Parts: sequence; C-alpha cells; structure tokens
Amino acid sequence: MLINCVAYQEGKKLLDVPVVDISEYLKEPETFVWVALRDPDVDEIALMQDEFSLHELAIEDAARGHQRPKMEEYGNNIFVVVHIVEMQGDQLKVGQLAVFAGTNYVLSVRRDSPQDFLGVRARAEREPHQLGKGAGFVLYALVDAVVDRYFPIVDMLESELESIEDHIFSQKDEQRANVERLYALKRKALVLRHAVMPLMDAMGRLHGGRVPAVVAETQDYFRDVHDHLFRIAGRLDAVRDTINTAIQVTLSMVAIEENDISKKLASYAAIFAVFTAFAGIWGMNFEYMPELKWKYGYPFALCTIAAVCGYLYRRFKKAGWL
Repeated sequence: MLINCVAYQEGKKLLDVPVVDISEYLKEPETFVWVALRDPDVDEIALMQDEFSLHELAIEDAARGHQRPKMEEYGNNIFVVVHIVEMQGDQLKVGQLAVFAGTNYVLSVRRDSPQDFLGVRARAEREPHQLGKGAGFVLYALVDAVVDRYFPIVDMLESELESIEDHIFSQKDEQRANVERLYALKRKALVLRHAVMPLMDAMGRLHGGRVPAVVAETQDYFRDVHDHLFRIAGRLDAVRDTINTAIQVTLSMVAIEENDISKKLASYAAIFAVFTAFAGIWGMNFEYMPELKWKYGYPFALCTIAAVCGYLYRRFKKAGWL
C-alpha cells in the first residue's frame, strides 16, 4: 500500500507525485523523490523496481521480508534493512523496514508493523537545510527513528528484571515462576539483540573511511546512530548477564532447599532406624534372653529407645539438619 510519494527540491517539498511519474522527476536537477510503502503486494514492488531501476536481489529481499538487519551496496545505491521491534502485550513483535537510497531517491518498505514514520517526514520537512542533504539524511532519519524506539524496550527489560530480582528471595513457591519469568525475559532480550548487533555492524560501514556516496555528507549522523546502538548493546549485555546470574541464584536456592529436605529426611530415617534396631533385637524371643522375664524389662526398653532417639534428635538439631 502506498503511504505517500513526494518530490523535494533543495530541501523543500514540491508536490505529491503520481507513482507512474516518478522516473520523470528523477531526471530533474537538485530533486529527489521520497516514497513510503506499507506491506506492498508484488505488483507495487514490481512498479517501484521499474521506476527506480532497483537491483533484483534487493527487490527480492524487500518483497520477501524477514531479513537480517544489513546494509548492501548496489553500484551507487544502498539497501538497508532494519528490524522494527515493538511491545504487543507481553510479547515483542518484530517488523521490518527496508530502505532503498540512491543519489536522488529514497524508497522505504515497511512490513508487519503498525508503527508509521509520518513524524519522521514531518520533522525532515521542518528542517529544509537538513533535507537539502538529500537521500542520505532521509535514510539517517528513518534508521534513527527505529533505533530510538529500542530505548523504551531496553528500559522495560531492565525494569522487569529489577522486579524479578526483588522476588528471588521471596516465598519458595514463587521460585519456579521466577525462573519462567527470567527465561521469558531472556528471550525478549535476545530478540532485541538480534535486531541491534547486525545493524550496528551495518551502521559502522556508513561512517569513517570509505563510505557510499549517498551518505558521504551525513557520516556524522550515522556515527551518532552507531553510538546509540553501541549503548543499547552494552545495556543488553548487562541485562543478559544479570539474567544468567539470577537464574543461577534461583536454581542454587532450589538445590539448597532440596538439600535441606534431604537432610531432614535422612535425620528422621536415622532416628526411626533406632526404633527398628531395638525392636528387632528384643523381638527375636529367644528362650535365654533374661530381660524378657525381667519385671522392668519393657519400661527399660522404651526408656532406652527414647533416650537414644532423643540424643540423636538433639545432635541433628544442633548440626542444623532439623
């Protein structure tokens, strides 16, 4: 679906351009065309390929979606893919923004995401001195908008992790739920990391040294995006390490609890073994067992069993097993 198709000249909007006339406006000096699509069908993609003379491999990636974040060069043009990550309920949903950028055009193709970039276009149009830098600034503005939306997600992950940490040493029946929440949080952090790390490598190729001609005047801006991604990656690594530590602590607490239960069971088993031993000895009923005919034999046996069991109970209690 076509969102908008606008021609700009010297940083100022000229007019909304019919799609079939795009190639004509591309021939105009100091003019570039900015087109935005959302979930386009095959025919729309094919039309854009004809109007902009796009490389077939880049078109294939944009049409199929679900690509890894990357930056590829096709002659004087570049093709950038970024992941749009957003919260939907308790889950992270991943969409895709594919951007074709040439010397006099920008084509963005958004898939599987309700987030729009109308604010990016409005911001660019309010800054004609920036928009005058052409496709390089528009590419930066789109990528920067996506990266800025990563920060609230990282904040959410850190807040949720702090909440789980507060309950790690809580009631024992919540430990299983804590482990499940930690693993769910780890999956979310991994989803965002898969969006950040490849994109950070791609942005590193757009500043310093040899860069595509499209972004030659906007290298400083892409360095800023790279710095933002670097900060996000560092925070995600910290979240991941803290999650791993929290999982280990929780599992260790479960193991300690199981060990305490085993100690208690072993202690009571030892105490009841005394009953069994004495009962087995005095229950043999041999003819020449003098205590069997002793008047105080039965009370003596009970007192002996109680005394030994009491002694064992006291020793186990003192050792912390009971």
